[in-house]
Parts: sequence; structure tokens; C-alpha cells
Amino acid sequence: MAGAGAFLIVAAVLNICLGASGVSLAKLWEALISGPGESSASRILWYVRFPRTAATLLAGAGLAVSGAVIQKVLANSLASPGIIGVNAGAGTAVAICCGLGFYSAWAIAGASFLGAVLAAFIVVLIGRRTHASKTMVVLGGVAVTACLSAVTETVITMVPDAALASRDFRVGGFSSVDQSRLVPAGAIILVGIIAVCTLANDLDVLSLGDDTAHTLGLNVRSVRNGMLALAALLAGACVSFSGVLGFVGLIVPHIARRLIGDTSTRLIPFCALSGAGFVALCDLIARMIFAPYELPTGILLSFLGGPFFVWLLLKGKGKRK
Repeated sequence: MAGAGAFLIVAAVLNICLGASGVSLAKLWEALISGPGESSASRILWYVRFPRTAATLLAGAGLAVSGAVIQKVLANSLASPGIIGVNAGAGTAVAICCGLGFYSAWAIAGASFLGAVLAAFIVVLIGRRTHASKTMVVLGGVAVTACLSAVTETVITMVPDAALASRDFRVGGFSSVDQSRLVPAGAIILVGIIAVCTLANDLDVLSLGDDTAHTLGLNVRSVRNGMLALAALLAGACVSFSGVLGFVGLIVPHIARRLIGDTSTRLIPFCALSGAGFVALCDLIARMIFAPYELPTGILLSFLGGPFFVWLLLKGKGKRK
């Protein structure tokens, strides 16, 4: 846990100091003490670097915790907000919201949350109605993602203004972080993570199976629905300002389990810390790798997450054999 906290701090400091205009640690400390000033370094820090770094930390923490919760609730290590359609649902809702002419921060945040919740419960309903296996739940999520992507493309084709407004959401990145969107979404993410931490024991009981959890006195349906709603809330809030960032909720929980175990009271805070540092580091690499040109963070995460997902599939096949 201390290592995850140190990783977060180092990634955040590097994200703030490095870039097209480098900022020394001395200037960073001076800007923190004196507040926004007239110097170019102070303006860069307070109006560009600080908001962007805060956005990466919040998005990483929210998506990592959301992925850990979804994997626990569905008892499926391949599940994550991006794979089962939660991110796609949030992105589609944002595209529809922009197509209808609603561009306010609260409207976009609310639409992304509703879209994420709807997609999550559609996937769960498919699994229940068909008595599908855990792998089939993931495949159902892939199908839902494809349908939602078709809806998104239809909206942006019919309403060109929605394409311009939702372009950053479909790619995923932090180049156009807006404080008006970051503040309400950040509040939702922090409250959501705290709520998940308080329900960590129920999450562990739920992961024992429906029959065992019911025998222990847990209201399985209420807890499952509530945890999925919290996971969708976190993913939707993150998507509202960062766009569709894939694979964070898949990669970070897997690495966290190897380092700290599967107990939720430790796993959830660890995922929040390490996920925040991971996305901050990926954003830094995306800014620096082709400098002065900037690669969207969502593209870099797709490059990392695709091979990781294939590795998990091959690993699972080996275990079954």
C-alpha cells in the first residue's frame, strides 16, 4: 500500500513537471505556496498541469475501482467497464446528450452515468435470462458494446455537431479537460470510492456465491444491484471528462490481486491508488513519446490493454486444460 502511494506521488509529480515546457521542482513548490501568479510557469501549472493531473488521478482511481467491483460481482476476471459495455453505454449517452443540444457539465455527467448503468444491467440481464456462463457474460458485453457503438455512430452521422462535441469521448484523453466538468465528476468519484470501501465486506461475501451469501444473511440481489450501480457511477463519472478509456479496469485489478491479495478491504484502496498512478504515468508517456505531438491516452491504453486481454484469455485456457 505504501508502494502504491509512492507510485501515485511520483507519477503525479512527473506528470506536472514534464512536458513541452518543463517545470523544476523549485518552481512547482513556489507555485503551490504562492498560488496562481503572473509568471508563465505559474500559469502553466495552475491552469494546465494541475487540472490535467487531477483528471488523470481521478479517472485512474475511478476506473480501477469500478473494474475491481465488476469482477467481484460477476465473479469473472475478464470483466471490466470497457469490456462489458459500461464505457460504451456512457459514451453513447454522451453522444445522444450532445446531439440533443445539452452541453452543460451536469447534463453530460448525468447522461454518462445513466448510459453506464443501463449498459451494465443489460449485460447482467442477458446472463440471467440465458443462464450463461461467465465467459458468455463477457461475450454479451461485447455484443452490447457493438450495438451501442452503432448507435453512437448513427447519432454523430445525423448530428455533425454531436461528433465535434463527443470526439474526445470516443478517443479518450485529457487534452481538453474542463474544470466545470472535472469538479462535479470528481466529487462523484470520491463519494463512489468511499461508498465501495464501506461495502467491501459485503462484496467479499457476495463473491462466495449466491447460495452461500444468502445463507450468511446477505440480501444478494440488493447488494449486487447496488454494487453494479456504484461501478457504473464511477465509470460514467470518469467517462464524462476523460472519454472512453479502455482496459484500466482490467489491467489494474489483476496486478493489484497479485501484489496484495483478493480481500476487498485492501484491494479496493490499493486499486484506487495504483490506478491513479497508472493513468497519470500513461498520460505522461502519451504526451512525451511523440513530442511535440500528443498521442491520446486512450490509444496508448488500447495498445497496452489489447495484448493483456489476449494473455488473460490464453492463461485461462491453460488453467481449464
